[in-house]
Amino acid sequence: MEDYTFEKMWQDLQNGYEIHYTYVRNKYILFKTAKNCYTQKLISNNSKNPQPKTSMLTLKRVMEMFPDMEDIEYRVAMSDTDSLS
Repeated sequence: MEDYTFEKMWQDLQNGYEIHYTYVRNKYILFKTAKNCYTQKLISNNSKNPQPKTSMLTLKRVMEMFPDMEDIEYRVAMSDTDSLS
C-alpha cells in the first residue's frame, strides 16, 4: 500500500467505501457520515490502549492520522438491507 495516498483514500471515502485500518494497535473502520464528518468504529480492542467504540472525526483529523495508519484496505460499504440477507 505504499502507493496509497491520502488523496486516494479521500476519494474512496467520497465514493462510499469503508476504509479498514490499524492505528496504534487497534483495528478500525472509517466511513463518511456527512460533509467533513467521518465515523471511526473500533473493530478490535487492545487492552493496553483502550479506545471509544465510535468516534466522529473531521477531515483534518483523518489527514493527521493517515501517515500512522497501517494495513489499510478499502471495502464496499454494506447497507442495512445487505446485512439482513
